[in-house]
Amino acid sequence: MTLEQYGQGAKAASYILAQASPSQKNQALAEAARILKEETQSILDANDRDLARAKEKGMTEAMQDRLRLTEARIEGIAEGVRQVIELADPIGEIVEGTKRPNGLEIIKKRVPLGVLGIIYEARPNVTADAAALSIKSGNVCILRGGSEAIHSNLAISKVFRKALACAGLPEDCVQLIEDTSHETAQGLMRMNAYVDELIPIGGARLIQTVIQQATVPVIQTGTGNCHIYVDAYAQLPMALEIVDNAKTQRPSVCNAAETLLVHQDVAEAFLPQVATLLLSKNVELRVCEKTAAILKGAGIDTFVMASEEDWATEYNNLILTVGVVDSLWAAIDHVRKYSTHHSEAIVTENYGHARAFQEAVDASCVYVNASTRFTDGFEFGFGAEIGISNQKLHARGPMGLKELTTYKYLINGNGQIR
Repeated sequence: MTLEQYGQGAKAASYILAQASPSQKNQALAEAARILKEETQSILDANDRDLARAKEKGMTEAMQDRLRLTEARIEGIAEGVRQVIELADPIGEIVEGTKRPNGLEIIKKRVPLGVLGIIYEARPNVTADAAALSIKSGNVCILRGGSEAIHSNLAISKVFRKALACAGLPEDCVQLIEDTSHETAQGLMRMNAYVDELIPIGGARLIQTVIQQATVPVIQTGTGNCHIYVDAYAQLPMALEIVDNAKTQRPSVCNAAETLLVHQDVAEAFLPQVATLLLSKNVELRVCEKTAAILKGAGIDTFVMASEEDWATEYNNLILTVGVVDSLWAAIDHVRKYSTHHSEAIVTENYGHARAFQEAVDASCVYVNASTRFTDGFEFGFGAEIGISNQKLHARGPMGLKELTTYKYLINGNGQIR
């Protein structure tokens, strides 16, 4: 199929899906959850083909983990779909209404965006999340995943197309572009005649490419150079658990911590503890001069010196940059300089410091005494998410159903003229 054909099919399907009832959309999602379970083995077989190719190409283990599907992960994907069913349907919501002095009634009503173009990398779960949220929010989606996950993506997209047909909706409400060349990605970025919103999901290079080349409106998502600041007033055992979770639980995702900042007053007590724990889990430490001196004094020499580039890097791997700061505001200034405005955290028992950090740091999610790993639509109670928006218009943070809608004004009169 040509991109023009994908676009034509999507636009035609969008008119039908926009008018679908909540029960019909939910039926499609229920069928998708059911078929995902039925087709688990075929999806795993497809994923095995992608993983074999990834290993041949030398993909890092962390990125392979991002690509890998298991029975538990597929069940998690299906559970995310079921959670979306339980969410309130945003379409048709009356946001507000007024009556003008001349008698005109003006109603602001929530409606779908229309056709979403979604470009993403080696994360097959995005295929399901994007499809589920698009259907529930009344949007058609044209998906363009990376070549690394093409077999997995095809298997999952077929599940949703089958589910749509079972619910009496057009299969073209969910389309996956099978050609993973750069040319098709560039073409999708410029399909203004058919695509209403473009959402890139992946690393910094992908997102910047889309921002620079797209003519379709773009929502910037994903890049996560996330920081954890351990304040002078932190409970160090709590800080140790939070840093460990934020860095090692799943290092390949955008809400994993990439930089640890420690106040100088607790650095000598905390840094040897956290370094020992992280090194035991094969985390590479890239450190500032003060951190290096403290670690050497504790008999730890397994680290490398951080470069200027390191402080600005989203590793998506078992690598952590570590620095010592002399004050709360030094930590805030560092975060302001290097943040990608995704997720930032402070560990402290000082209420004033906690509030100052949350107010002064410009990010979509700012935590006190919790791991950055919670920046996730599922964890926020949104069901599946389509990504984390780092920008301020029109969506910010985990993008659930309402972030995939817009609104229009309905004006009712009885003959008024101006």
